[in-house]
Amino acid sequence: MIRKDVLDKGFVKLVDLLGGDDTVVRSARVSFGSGSKGEEKDRKLIAYLLAHGHETPFEHAVFQFHVKCPIFVARQWFRHRWASYNEISGRYTVFDDGEFYVPDRKRIREKVNRQGSVVADVSDEEHRAFAEAIEAECARSVAAYRKMIAEGTAKELARTILPVGMYTQFYWTVNARSLMNFIRLRCDEHAQYEMREYAGVIRDVFREKMPWTAAAFEKGSSSEG
Repeated sequence: MIRKDVLDKGFVKLVDLLGGDDTVVRSARVSFGSGSKGEEKDRKLIAYLLAHGHETPFEHAVFQFHVKCPIFVARQWFRHRWASYNEISGRYTVFDDGEFYVPDRKRIREKVNRQGSVVADVSDEEHRAFAEAIEAECARSVAAYRKMIAEGTAKELARTILPVGMYTQFYWTVNARSLMNFIRLRCDEHAQYEMREYAGVIRDVFREKMPWTAAAFEKGSSSEG
């Protein structure tokens, strides 16, 4: 199992993997009743499939990840619908750890891409003050949540006061075709910083487990740019 830490308290774990580059090759060549023809030809086949949009063979390689990330990152993640998700439920579970994300740098709205952000040009003291303010507000929400739980408030109601910076956990099962789409969109410089941090880790795992496909995918993406 692969585990990589992300942000201040998050992680990405590769829990399971069905198939890989060889699975893509077999799935593609079954149309002609054949299989592997050696590394050189197999790599060329994968590159050809991606270059010409023949992507269904990549759906036969499937990754399963266990992810811990802030809720606002998860909500962006779940927009990728060609996958399966199961998330921890605040209706059934008390968030005992009360963990939330605290950014170490203040960011301000980008002037050109107004939905994006850039690191603020302020002193280290101002960055620290910003982080401390976020931490104090989130801690206050978590304290109020715990008080409500202790008083017998239903978990499904008490959770309504928790901030979107709270950490959540989920399982994500996704085929390689959808995974490449996720990487293409979420590693882009216009994606939110925190989302890019997770997407970069997913990309690293993809490179390690499906190196031929990853290399062809990245070559094609760079030529498009």
